[in-house]
Amino acid sequence: MRILVAVLAATFAFGVLPGATVFADDSPADAETAKAGSARETLPGTVEVSRAEQLDTLFEALKTAKDDEAAQAAENGIAALWLESGSDTVDLLMEWTQAAVKDKDFALALDYLDRIVTLKPDYVEGWNTRATVHFLTDDFGRSLADIERTLALEPRHFGALAGLGTILRELGEDERALEVYRKAITVDPHLPNVQKAIDDLESKGAGGRDI
Repeated sequence: MRILVAVLAATFAFGVLPGATVFADDSPADAETAKAGSARETLPGTVEVSRAEQLDTLFEALKTAKDDEAAQAAENGIAALWLESGSDTVDLLMEWTQAAVKDKDFALALDYLDRIVTLKPDYVEGWNTRATVHFLTDDFGRSLADIERTLALEPRHFGALAGLGTILRELGEDERALEVYRKAITVDPHLPNVQKAIDDLESKGAGGRDI
């Protein structure tokens, strides 16, 4: 599941859009697989590794991955950790959200997501997913606001970065889009849609400046 990258990658550079951000292939089953794959058992005599340490290790593995298979494994591990909310209620609301998005019932999805970010404002995927749904409804202003919250919580969120680049490009801000895409590819060098966007912008002569 090239995770979020497939949604705002194609949309936001993480899959349903060009550039994208969101769910593992937009399906509740995939979300369950991700969560199941993220379950950690602490064996007798072992030291439990913190979530932050797990993410750091996976991001390093992502940067150094030698092939797509290794990159996908790292991406899946990161996505699984991001999906973990620590709340049964939020997890259930997220499953309902994914089902609503799959059915293209975006109003219902946003209702669930509003509850999610209210119940757990530090839950990265709540903001990231809401950003994606706003993008899908062409509400770029709200999408940008939610991407900002996502990146404040997780600056390495390559799906959100790709999504931000896509929106900026849609708005005609090619130079800023290029800078954001370059940040995304630095975090995750294995984003073909993002690399293509960079190549396209560079071929157009888009410059670069810090954002």
